Amino acid sequence: MGPIPNNVRDGLMTPSPLAGGQPSAAYQRWVVVLLSLNIGIVFFDRYALNFLMPFVQPDLHLNNTQVGAFTSALSLSWALSCLLIGRVSDAWGRRKPLLVSCTVVFACMSFLSGVAGSFVALLLTRLLMGIAEGGVTPISHAVIVSTVEPNRRGVAMGVIQNFGSNLLGGFLSPLLLVALANHYGWRSAFYVAGVPGLVSAAALMWWLKETPVTRTPTARHVIRGLLESRNVWICAVMSALLVAFVMIFVTFAPVLLTHDGVDRTTMSWFMATFGIASVAYSILIPGSSDLWGRRPVVVTGALLGALLPLATGYLPGPLWTSFVMFAAGSAITGIFPIVMGTIPAESVRPELVGTVLGIGMGIGEAIGGTLGPICAGFAADAFGMHATLWIMAALAVATASLGLCVQETAPVRRGPAAMEQPEMLL
Repeated sequence: MGPIPNNVRDGLMTPSPLAGGQPSAAYQRWVVVLLSLNIGIVFFDRYALNFLMPFVQPDLHLNNTQVGAFTSALSLSWALSCLLIGRVSDAWGRRKPLLVSCTVVFACMSFLSGVAGSFVALLLTRLLMGIAEGGVTPISHAVIVSTVEPNRRGVAMGVIQNFGSNLLGGFLSPLLLVALANHYGWRSAFYVAGVPGLVSAAALMWWLKETPVTRTPTARHVIRGLLESRNVWICAVMSALLVAFVMIFVTFAPVLLTHDGVDRTTMSWFMATFGIASVAYSILIPGSSDLWGRRPVVVTGALLGALLPLATGYLPGPLWTSFVMFAAGSAITGIFPIVMGTIPAESVRPELVGTVLGIGMGIGEAIGGTLGPICAGFAADAFGMHATLWIMAALAVATASLGLCVQETAPVRRGPAAMEQPEMLL
């Protein structure tokens, strides 16, 4: 990754806030960079099969239900991992060893995906990949809560969850992996996808400092904290809707576009447009929530997401109009870190953050990621591929409706002093 500037290197030695001191601004920025790149590599590997599906499906003789099953299997194991590892990180009081271990394992699963020669073998590798990847995001958000100042928390969480994931997973992944598959076969593309994970694990081991946390005293304390926070459960339901939306999109949009006559290279550019637009939204949308509040930004972003299914299957006219619609509809990705990270983290005490984020992300993956793609696959087989787009539109509108019920948590709306002892914290 190259040499670190002196001011950043000095910041690495600054104690964490929970260890008795405030991290320097340089260290806070460096942590955001490291975690954003790592999550980007997670999604590079996660989305690899979706973008390579036009190659894999005919080679392994898969139907649409089996295509959806791959995404659902990974989401199911991802969900269980979120729930377990998020809780373990709170109980253990250590984040770094879990984060590094998860990164190494999911990189190895990418290599094994390239070896799989049947539906069952590939399904097993996706299940194992989900177990490894599921712990990365809640732990990363918990590190941000312990490290970054509250008035910058929204944009920091947006960058770590969406900037790298969309730059690497959404933009670079379809362009690079489809090109590799065209020239060297889809198996070689999986081998390449596994390498960055090992590099990222080494970077985290070397540069990330542990941020000790106060261990949750009792299970009763945890249960009480979770049951009494309305925001936690509203955001968990919204997470399920959002995960279902994006997983259906990345699973079936490449297949639907090529099915409707778009060549594979153009398809990869459509998906890359979704990715690069989402990179910009990873800063603009969460940053806007720091300035104007979480709730109005979440509602607006969800409604814009309804443009994506329209652009994918129902927009006539010049090709450039579809690209513009893809870019505008991608705004829905910017609300992910707000719904899955920022609002729940600002609604409970610090010692419950890992657990709460694991629950929200786990429910999102278990319901949205597991049921969404496979149900969309059934709908596609029964009613045609365009049925998946109607499902996506309904999910976007439902998310916006729930967003109106969220209790505001942004410091700009509640006041910085309120964040020290807010009435919402349990």
